[in-house]
Amino acid sequence: MKSKRAAGILLHPTSLPGKFGIGDLGPNAYKFVDFLSAAGQKLWQVFPLGPTGYGDSPYQCLSAFAGNPMLISPEVLLNEGLLSDEDADNYPSSNKSHIDFGELINNKTRLLKKAFKNFKKKKLFDDKAFIDFSSAENYWLDDYTLFAAAKNYHNDSLWIEWDEDIALRKPEAINVWKDKLSDQILYHKFLQFQFSSQWTKLKAYANEMNIRIIGDMPIFIAYDSADLWANKELFTVDDQGKLLTVAGVPPDYFSATGQLWGNPLYKWDVMQKDDFSWWRKRFSALLKLVDIVRIDHFRGFEAFWEIPGDAPTAESGKWIKAPGDALFTTIRKYLGDFPIIAEDLGVITPPVEALRDKFEFPGMRILQFAFGKDMEKKFLPHNFIRNTVVHTGSHDNDTTRAYFEKAKNQNNDIYSFTQRYLNYFGENICFELIRLAYSSVADTVIIPLQDILNLGSDARMNFPGTLGGNWTWRMKWSQITPDLAKTYSSMVELYER
Repeated sequence: MKSKRAAGILLHPTSLPGKFGIGDLGPNAYKFVDFLSAAGQKLWQVFPLGPTGYGDSPYQCLSAFAGNPMLISPEVLLNEGLLSDEDADNYPSSNKSHIDFGELINNKTRLLKKAFKNFKKKKLFDDKAFIDFSSAENYWLDDYTLFAAAKNYHNDSLWIEWDEDIALRKPEAINVWKDKLSDQILYHKFLQFQFSSQWTKLKAYANEMNIRIIGDMPIFIAYDSADLWANKELFTVDDQGKLLTVAGVPPDYFSATGQLWGNPLYKWDVMQKDDFSWWRKRFSALLKLVDIVRIDHFRGFEAFWEIPGDAPTAESGKWIKAPGDALFTTIRKYLGDFPIIAEDLGVITPPVEALRDKFEFPGMRILQFAFGKDMEKKFLPHNFIRNTVVHTGSHDNDTTRAYFEKAKNQNNDIYSFTQRYLNYFGENICFELIRLAYSSVADTVIIPLQDILNLGSDARMNFPGTLGGNWTWRMKWSQITPDLAKTYSSMVELYER
């Protein structure tokens, strides 16, 4: 992906303000696009947009194709006559700074079901827009809506714990369950139609403002997903759905036992037989939603750490080669050349770099990893190349302000090294790092909004390896000071972004 110099901001829509317990695709999203435009930004990066499961992580979605119903804007539904003023006014108050997912899901689901009831009452399922959507997306929508309906019926338990006939998709059972759950299936189809409609309009608005959206594609799917349930032959499970092998990473400096992620792996030999049809559909679906695709854990396309399905840790795994070259060659053959960003963090080998560079995918640089004698020298700006995306930090890191405050308190060499590198000895080291990123040779700079606002640990998005309490941070408009857009638009002009 060769691109012009540009700057952007990382903010997931869930972090937007609003009265409905979570950021959504309504007026505040459009207001954020206006801020991006005023600040001279050309890129808006988001996390995966799919429906989240247990743990609320956007990187463990119930579908690689569906949208998250919690992002549907009640204000848009109100404008469309699917909700009343009373529905909106009576919505329970919620924390404006953080998402309470348990409370949110209960409250918002009640509201969405009211909208669904009114959609049926108005007989809008007969409208051309809904019919066209259902037809165009049926290759994933039919499986997903049956999966979601069956999951609701079974009290949201893992699909492997459902009644055996539907869990294993016995041919004679599919139509029986479709009839049995027809109304719930229609409800989930309604939700996907609403998400698609609202997101499409928001993306069009962003593109009109000369802002492109960077989306995120996790390399692996979740075990508890419609993708696995409907396509067991493509993943490393047996006929009964038991995991044969799972994903993770080997032991390293940070973890003596490695990381056991538990995601199913791909049966690449099976996928290659039909020219990676499933992957082509996945890329095509995401490219309807975003302009640029960031691939999480890109190194897994060159080789992946295969762990036995019943292993207690990742220690017993082994490296297995993946057909990344054949996959991306095939994707280009069918879909043409489109922009991909390779998340190439961690231990990256020469073959991974060769795969990335063959297709001219930009890699990533994280400034938090750069400073100090034992840190990654390749992340120091004087070692950057043009075809690179630079961030101050990522969603798995603490905020940049908090990171350097802790380094200063620990009295290690990270803080002093950074001061000397920047030739800056003041208190706002976060802004100086942003300026450094903007001034660098890297074509693309993406800064988390938390760093733009110079926030502390309270604004951290995720603590890897922990369950619950993550992905909850929300911004407030009061944090966007009047001169903020001017400051960044001036930097964009100064550094030709």
